Amino acid sequence: MLGEVSRQQIRSKIRIAQIRGVPEKGNIKANHSQLMSILGRLGKTSVDVVVTPECFLDGYIASDPDIRSQDLAQYAVDPARADPFVESVARWAADRSAWMILCCMRVSAQGVFNTALAFDREGRLRGMYDKTHCQTHDHKFIPGMELRAFQSDFGPFGIVICADRRWPETVRTLALRGARIIFNPSYGMHDERNLHMMQTRSYESEVFIAFTHPRQSLITGPAGDIIINERGDDFGAVVTEIDLSQADVIREQDTSHLRCRR
Repeated sequence: MLGEVSRQQIRSKIRIAQIRGVPEKGNIKANHSQLMSILGRLGKTSVDVVVTPECFLDGYIASDPDIRSQDLAQYAVDPARADPFVESVARWAADRSAWMILCCMRVSAQGVFNTALAFDREGRLRGMYDKTHCQTHDHKFIPGMELRAFQSDFGPFGIVICADRRWPETVRTLALRGARIIFNPSYGMHDERNLHMMQTRSYESEVFIAFTHPRQSLITGPAGDIIINERGDDFGAVVTEIDLSQADVIREQDTSHLRCRR
């Protein structure tokens, strides 16, 4: 199930950097510059994974009522072609030997997707996740069709984008596919209700969830606990170390939700 990396080689402790700050709608150049500035300010801080909020590059321009679905392509990237904004982030990942989850709009022959690009420690694009649950303004996007467990040196991990987290099946599906942590880049709801929902999603599927919002950096643990919950409007990165083996311990118990599922 762990694919390329044997169980003995898998890291347990990882450090996650969650990017925070409200990007400018439609200004890819400014948002990219802000992101690179934040990454630069990390300095020599040791990080294993960096996660941006949903559609960080384009500032979630799709939520603008004046923007139509046919307008989205001009704010989207094409990973199949050389893109300076994407390539510079990939180089940073390679230079720092860190995974990077970069959220943007992705153009394709079918239309535009709300996407998270996953780069590995060598700066290679290891895969993409397209938001599956599109509502209201997100109907401007083509919905994704796959919940994927990505293979990494810290074991399988999953990605869900914003509203995807509202359905228990998304998190549960990824947990059953071996994910001990799910990265949840978001832009919308980040109130008290969401806090309890994230705790519940983690508890019921015994998984860490890193909810990364422009105004909130939240990580919940497999026991339903809150690992970190920082709020603010200033641009920066919140770095948190977690021990993924805690999910293994809970899943191996006789009362494990995943083991006892019928």
